[in-house]
Amino acid sequence: MDGIAPSVIAVLGTLLGVGLTYVFQERGNARIAQQDREERLRQERMDAYVAYAAALVAYRRGLIDLWFSDRAGTPPEELRRVRLHSYELRTAAQEALFRVQLVTDDAVLSTRAVQVFQEVGEVGRSDQREEMDRRRESTRDAVNAFVTTVRPMVMPRSTD
Repeated sequence: MDGIAPSVIAVLGTLLGVGLTYVFQERGNARIAQQDREERLRQERMDAYVAYAAALVAYRRGLIDLWFSDRAGTPPEELRRVRLHSYELRTAAQEALFRVQLVTDDAVLSTRAVQVFQEVGEVGRSDQREEMDRRRESTRDAVNAFVTTVRPMVMPRSTD
């Protein structure tokens, strides 16, 4: 009988040790899984934001090309080609906007992304060169401001 108590204590100690090890491993695994999810989302957001900014720049350039082509007496068939290209660029920018809206949980950012898209769409809607130049500059600044806004959202977090 005297030998049973130490054996029971040893078994209970072993079981307690196994149980605690399991709990700590599960916590560690859950933390690692959460970090992996956060990193994947951060990377997806970075990809979406970069693609959106690039699509906006291309769309803006297409509208500026269309504006100049329209005023330069470009032959109708070439002007039609430039116009169709600007439509394709608009579609690409809109698709990139949808992706931004899907990956962000920030309503203000989503709204701002739509505003920048709309601003870029207006770049070629002027009759005067000065007005088009003003819109061209303001849309360049708007795209740059969007990138500046999203930058902190995609920077890797310190693991201090």
